[in-house]
Amino acid sequence: MAKQKTLKDTYLVTKHNALNEMRANDMTMQELRLFSVYLSRIDPKNPETRNVRFPLAEFNAIMELKRENVAYYKKVARSLLGKIIELHTKYGGYDAFTLFSRFRLDQEKEMGEWYVDIIANDHAMPLLFEFKSNYFKYELWNALHLKGPNQLRMYEILKQYEKSGHRIVSIVDLRIWLGIKEMEYPKYADFRRHVLEPCKKAISENTDITFAYEPHKKGARGKILELKFIIKKNTDHKDPLSLREFVKLNSGNVIGAQLNLNEIDSFGALELEHEGNISKRDLALVDLREMMNNEFTIEQVDELYSKAIEALPNLSMRGGLELHFQKQYKYAKRIESQGDIKKSVFSLLRSIIDKA
Repeated sequence: MAKQKTLKDTYLVTKHNALNEMRANDMTMQELRLFSVYLSRIDPKNPETRNVRFPLAEFNAIMELKRENVAYYKKVARSLLGKIIELHTKYGGYDAFTLFSRFRLDQEKEMGEWYVDIIANDHAMPLLFEFKSNYFKYELWNALHLKGPNQLRMYEILKQYEKSGHRIVSIVDLRIWLGIKEMEYPKYADFRRHVLEPCKKAISENTDITFAYEPHKKGARGKILELKFIIKKNTDHKDPLSLREFVKLNSGNVIGAQLNLNEIDSFGALELEHEGNISKRDLALVDLREMMNNEFTIEQVDELYSKAIEALPNLSMRGGLELHFQKQYKYAKRIESQGDIKKSVFSLLRSIIDKA
């Protein structure tokens, strides 16, 4: 295996245009950030660097994992290994394959440091290595500063065209690339208010580019069909955030004991089929957090869970806990989208559960 890059202050992300313009595959912000770090750690000229090794503390910080046990890593592994790349072929066909082929949690030596290995799938290799054209680059710190998946994807979509200074994008394509669901913000005014403007503000404040936009093409009844983005270099951005600083800021927040060797197979690697001795509550919190799009930390989900059980003690016995949270979460998001309150979604959801 080729020698891996060690952690350093600045990394350069090199991304193929086809990979940047693929249909969003439901990656969380943490997974998008991890993919950016992965791209910054490989050498696009050397396929042998496809296996990227993360020290466990670094991996936890990048993924914002708050608990260190096998159940959580299994959830992360299954999610990462399930990410699908969907592409249209030259003659109008369709091609789909997973982005990564392997996730491995192991120790370097007995009682040594824990690490995570992530390996690219064979079919993804042409999009990651040895391409001669149709790619762009950016410094990793831009991805570390941004806080939401829409922000990071919008940054990459526009960064690809920074040299030309503008990009014309249909609303349909933009929604697909950002992963905005069909029934989410169907009115342009809502899409502008909840997606475009927050992205514009975050990118201007935290990255090396700024942008403005304007309607470019309209359809029947003045419906906006395309937007023209004007992209400029940001001469007023904050000091770059290094990966080393990012890891330091996000380390030290892991809850619970170190990994229990009883939860690891005889080879010292993560055993995906075995759930170990993780409590049902911990597994429920992981599931609830995923159901709410990983919008909250595990501590926040734990707080909401405790409040729900206190307010409705028979809820879990009825098997309606996930349904209850799903209903209340959608209600809180709908109220947020109407813009009538100043509370965060978490505060609103906590208030709703308190009144149950």
